[in-house]
Amino acid sequence: MARFIMEKRVFSKVFWIGLSMGAVVSCVCRAQVEEFTLSYEQVIQNTMKPFEGPCHPEVDVSTLSGKVMCGYQGWFTCPGDGSAMGWFHWGLPTSAPATEFCPGRCKIDLWPDMSEYDSRSRVPTLFRHANGETAYVYSSMDPAVADLHFRWMKESGIDGVFVQRFAAQTFKPMEFSNVNIVLANCRAAANRYGRAYALMYDLSGMRSSQFEHILNDVRLLADKMRLFDDPADKAYLHHRGKPLIAVWGVGFGDRRQYDLKDCERLIRFLKTDPQYGKFSVMLGVPTYWREQGADAVKDKDLHRILQMADLISPWTVGRVKDCEEVHRILASVWREDILWCENHQIEYVPVVFPGFSWHNMHGGPLNQIPRCKGQFFWTQIFAAKKAGAEMIYVAMFDEVDEATAIYKCTNNPPVGESAFLTYEGLPSDYYLRLAGCAGKLLRSEIPLSESLLLSP
Repeated sequence: MARFIMEKRVFSKVFWIGLSMGAVVSCVCRAQVEEFTLSYEQVIQNTMKPFEGPCHPEVDVSTLSGKVMCGYQGWFTCPGDGSAMGWFHWGLPTSAPATEFCPGRCKIDLWPDMSEYDSRSRVPTLFRHANGETAYVYSSMDPAVADLHFRWMKESGIDGVFVQRFAAQTFKPMEFSNVNIVLANCRAAANRYGRAYALMYDLSGMRSSQFEHILNDVRLLADKMRLFDDPADKAYLHHRGKPLIAVWGVGFGDRRQYDLKDCERLIRFLKTDPQYGKFSVMLGVPTYWREQGADAVKDKDLHRILQMADLISPWTVGRVKDCEEVHRILASVWREDILWCENHQIEYVPVVFPGFSWHNMHGGPLNQIPRCKGQFFWTQIFAAKKAGAEMIYVAMFDEVDEATAIYKCTNNPPVGESAFLTYEGLPSDYYLRLAGCAGKLLRSEIPLSESLLLSP
């Protein structure tokens, strides 16, 4: 689900099912409906366990202050990976319960640079590069994929990620298994490479009647995975002396099937429940939450409920289209937001993004919000620091659907019916390194400058 105008969207190694070339190519365009036989209780038993694995603490996980954290979708699946979800988020849905992923039928506008992925993680597709070679993608179910992504974070100086957990995907055993496996993969990789991670619930697609399920999911994560207090897990991010949890989708004025009362109940549970209410809470809110305009719900209770939070993070993807609008719109909004938050003892986490395009998913122009070789991204980072921000949320690490990804993407995408963006000739790690520079800027380790300080 997209967050452009109004909104957004573990399998340990013993569960990973290797992909043989023949098995994948036989269903490479349309994912056959695979059978998923585990019950909800069996998924809990198989995928929700305390942490076991190497741990090499490096990033200070006691606070979000001074850190650049990315959103991590981890929502890509492939036929044969054990998810039974087909080409989820790579391809487009069909009239049948399946997806198609082939030239002319895809969802992504950027193509990942697959050159560093393990050969066993490279999934062949029907797409071809200009030289005729097969184009490959990956499955987020593969623990080696998360391992590589977190290694890139370490190498570029990115502090960590908020792992997206779409609450609407925790109901069906198949999707519940998928999000648990991805979370466990990220947990293991964060510990291995000394990065921070925290959970972010995305409320998109939820209904009021389903909010009790989120509370039960928190209980399961605490009791079965010991996600928030496992002494072996040294990577889970804390803030203000408590484990940090984020809730995205509070106070939006679009036609959601839940309301502020539902959000208040969830926040109150996370902060005050006698057994489970031990969290610092970050809320993902609309850009114009303070004035309750444009994308925000107009409700007298909005500010009261937001004051229950420890941190506020307004979603700004798509709200500005160039550097001039960053200065004219975002800079002033951020300054006033920060003043409001300071007056209410709340901390502020601005969202920055490198560019935007969802041509293959929804139509419209390719390269809708141009990256300008990193200048658009850096101007937002500069404006956030100048406005007084002490922490930044980057949208997103791996979001190729909307072309907001900062991880390694190729300048040599497939050719044919589907059109793809490139990194404009920049090295595939350029945006990773630029995000690492953002952390240095936050911590005043480099001078405040709008000029790009990072050479290609």
